[in-house]
Amino acid sequence: MERAVVDTFLTGIPSVPSADKMANIFSYESSEVDWCEDNYKHSEIVVEYFNTFSSFIFFVISPIMLYLLHPYARERNLAVHLVWIMMVFVGIFSIYFHMTLSFMGQILDELSILWVLAIGYSLWFPRKHFPSFVTDRRSFSQLVLVMTFVTTLFSFYKPTANAYALNFFAIHIIYSLLVELKDCPNKRVLRLTWASIGLWVLAISCWISDRFGCSFWQKLNFCYLHGIWHILIVLATAYASTLIAYLDATLEIPYSLPDVQYWPRDSWAIGLPYIVLKGTTKLKKRC
Repeated sequence: MERAVVDTFLTGIPSVPSADKMANIFSYESSEVDWCEDNYKHSEIVVEYFNTFSSFIFFVISPIMLYLLHPYARERNLAVHLVWIMMVFVGIFSIYFHMTLSFMGQILDELSILWVLAIGYSLWFPRKHFPSFVTDRRSFSQLVLVMTFVTTLFSFYKPTANAYALNFFAIHIIYSLLVELKDCPNKRVLRLTWASIGLWVLAISCWISDRFGCSFWQKLNFCYLHGIWHILIVLATAYASTLIAYLDATLEIPYSLPDVQYWPRDSWAIGLPYIVLKGTTKLKKRC
């Protein structure tokens, strides 16, 4: 009788994952996600060739944005650089995921994006929209950190829901931007707003088309929309982060008289946007 009780008790204790199970999450094609691009088409060790190498765009844009936003970060908060430092890790994990299509690659890819969003919320979410029980940005950042940590743990339980949740957060960011900019008279800032939204719409359209319209694109022999998503989403992030930084600067450091310019030449119709600080005296300026 006592032996039976002990056996019953032991069977209720969660077992430690075996070495084989741990190894499986790192193995090739252990992820449930498989994008439209043909696997192993150009290489025996790279599962999705174009999706893998299109991820190198993160390593091109990230250091440029770190350099361009440094004057604003130096004046506002050097923690701003964490956004684009984390984008480098997004690129690393995206390469790892598409190279292997492993479960761990998928998790790391999605979680790195989650933490980029979390850092952005912590740094830039307007104080006037804080919950009533939050008194300052430090407390808000701690709240975001706790929620992100819980979401990180949940991601391992339901990994297929991660991508949809991340895109939902993007929709909330767009809504918040439109609310903040509804009375903004600055035409250059408004142009940046619509460019940011347009790039995101194009990016998410590529993501959805690749995910759910694969059979159509296979008939056209064009299975590279997810790789195009990588390029567009990095550009959308560059535009949106600059726009958010501009709005933050007008609220938190209005004396700096922030404005938007474009690299490599401000007169060009296209380029990477960044913040310039034209003021040195504490003059209040509204968007």
